[in-house]
Amino acid sequence: MKTLIVLTHPNLEKSVVNKRWVEELKKYPERFILHDLHSTYPDEEIDVQREQELLESFDTVVFQFPFFWFNCPPLLKKWIDQVLSHGWAYGAESGYKLSGKKIALAISAGIKDEDYQASGRYKHTLETLTSPFEITFLYVKADYRPLFAFYGAEYHPTTDVVTKSAKDYINYLEKI
Repeated sequence: MKTLIVLTHPNLEKSVVNKRWVEELKKYPERFILHDLHSTYPDEEIDVQREQELLESFDTVVFQFPFFWFNCPPLLKKWIDQVLSHGWAYGAESGYKLSGKKIALAISAGIKDEDYQASGRYKHTLETLTSPFEITFLYVKADYRPLFAFYGAEYHPTTDVVTKSAKDYINYLEKI
């Protein structure tokens, strides 16, 4: 079964990490389907029914995005608010369409790993800061999986480091 990658990056062409991850994912079209929200919805008018039908057709969904201001890009938040609607994702007998589906996050963080520690600069781990995603997906009865992260994107990582992260990302996806 293929994995749906819901990509949300407002400027993918200028990205280093997410752009490289996308290049790596495209090598495996038989395993991964990329769904770029910014390309699909440049006007940010989301076709909720289309998105729900897309989600229903996959058993594994990964949300890939850069971590902005300790959160996801605004379009992904809007997408979650609209697509995970009452009666479809939760709250009705006919709801819970994501029940049992494997859901995960793949995040590029500009800040270094040591800054995302209880003793670090920001006093919280990335897992703690992304707990609203975990709670959201548990609420809709999805099978939330541990996240994948790249740390230090704003510190100009070498090509070798970014390439290794892309290969690590594919390995992570294969194990979900």
